[in-house]
Parts: sequence; C-alpha cells; structure tokens
Amino acid sequence: MSIDIQVVDDPASACAEALSSAAATGEHIVLTGGSSPKRAYELAAAEHASSWRGARLWFSDDRCVGPDDDRSNFKMVRESLLEPLSRAGTDVEFCRRILGERGHEEAALEYERELEHVGGGPGAIRFELVLLGVGPDGHICSMFPGQESLSERSRFAVGVPEAGLEPFVPRVTLTFAALGHAKRVLVLATGENKADAIAAAFADDAPRTPDVPASLLVELVEDIVVLLDEAAASRL
Repeated sequence: MSIDIQVVDDPASACAEALSSAAATGEHIVLTGGSSPKRAYELAAAEHASSWRGARLWFSDDRCVGPDDDRSNFKMVRESLLEPLSRAGTDVEFCRRILGERGHEEAALEYERELEHVGGGPGAIRFELVLLGVGPDGHICSMFPGQESLSERSRFAVGVPEAGLEPFVPRVTLTFAALGHAKRVLVLATGENKADAIAAAFADDAPRTPDVPASLLVELVEDIVVLLDEAAASRL
C-alpha cells in the first residue's frame, strides 16, 4: 500500500490531468459526484478532450432519482463532462450510469450484473483509476459512518436505503470490494470544511475506523493519491 498526499494550488486542474491520462488508456475509470470533481470534469473537457475518445466510464455512487434530476451525479457528469466533450468532437460511447430510478435494491443488483458482464465475470473487472470525494463526515461513495455497506467485502455494489447526509434519498454505492480492484484511487478534496475529515482519514496517526469511512481506504487499496488545496490540508 502507498499513499501520496499532494497539496497543490489547483487540485481540480491536477485531477483533470490525472483523469484524462487514465481515460486515454481506454481502461475502466470511475467518476464521482461533488462540486470539486465538477470543475475537474469541466477542465478535462476543455483542455484534454481528445484523451476521452475511448474512455470507459462508471460511477462510484448515485442517488435513486432519475437522470434529469438535479440531485443526480450522472446529470452533473453529463453536463460538465460528456456534453462538453461531445461539443468538442469527442463522443464517449461507453458510460454506464446507475439506474437509480429503479430503486436502491434493483439498481444495485443491475449495476453489479453490468460490472460482472463487462468485466468478464464476478470480481473480474479492474479499474485504471477511481476518483472519490470525501464528505465532511468522512464518507466516500455513498458509504456513510457506521452503515452496513462498510463491512461488505463480496458484492461490488449495494443499495443504501438511508443516506447519512442530505439529500436524504436512497442511493446505490460501490463497495470496498470494488474499490480494491482499482489500480489507483484518487481522492480530491478542497476547502476548509473538508480539513477535519481529511485529517481523520489520512493523518499519520489517524485510526482506521468505520466512524470515518475514508480512513478504511488505507487498509484496502494499494495505491492512493490525495489531492488537496492548502485549506483542506490545514489540519494534517
């Protein structure tokens, strides 16, 4: 296991470059929701459009809403990345969204079946890069402190009947079993409101605890890069 904490002036730009390099391999990559990733997607589309032609895209999690709902991670990615790429002449043909409108249980089962089908069997898929954010409570994907999803080690996607933070709608999330199949996990966090969660997850003396889901990455993922601005890194 290795963890590389990078404090940079513009984490979104560095993230856009890392994402675009991974997309250019044509291997599977996982996108996430949130305000910081949104800017990274916009920069990737504006500055690295040609890299995304053969990209194979999945999602770390999504809310159980329709694809045109403002709470949908897919809608955000479509508007900030996919549509700008298309306008630049790069259409991403492989993008598997979570069908949250079917409900958390059915959508999770369907997503796991798709991962198995595309990956070549149960547990066979490998991700070139997984992008994650961190919530102020330390959650990653839609795995919240103390919830059952944190102990799942066989299924790659599970339903989350009750979210730990707003919006309080059911969700579907990838699990640590899936994250462990990433060549690299890239964690992006910006702003002082993330500083406590980053310290609780990645400080040298931070305990590995389900009270801070992001802290468990260190035990379960081989290669972690944490991209921060000075504010988010201020309590490390």
